[in-house]
Amino acid sequence: MATKSDFTDEEWKALQKGVTGAGMLVSVSDRDFTDSFGEASALARSLTTQHQQGASELMREIAQLHGTGFGLVASSQEVETDTLAALGTALSAIDAKAPEEAENYRRLVLGVADAVAEAKGGISEEETAALAKVKAALQA
Repeated sequence: MATKSDFTDEEWKALQKGVTGAGMLVSVSDRDFTDSFGEASALARSLTTQHQQGASELMREIAQLHGTGFGLVASSQEVETDTLAALGTALSAIDAKAPEEAENYRRLVLGVADAVAEAKGGISEEETAALAKVKAALQA
């Protein structure tokens, strides 16, 4: 069974940034300031739940984060670029070091992104497009 120690620091950061980035990408895709707090709360709740009840020890470790890996003033383009790059690095690392965890990682990322999208009681067209980008990156 893979653990954090099986990954380099760069890979580990990518694994975590892919998760938080997916949620951030959905959040920044529909910039309504009043929704930001609810979306941030949904992101945190989802990660807490995954840290406690994740599909595997590795997924619980990945979900144990402090911060998103993004600056306070990160543009939506920056979030998208960094997230998609992190997901590419993360999937490569998972495939090489823990291929049995690939589907768990995909579910973790999509679960967090979906939780953020549903935080305000409905998913906008922009959020749907952001979710599609995350899903496409996870299929690569």
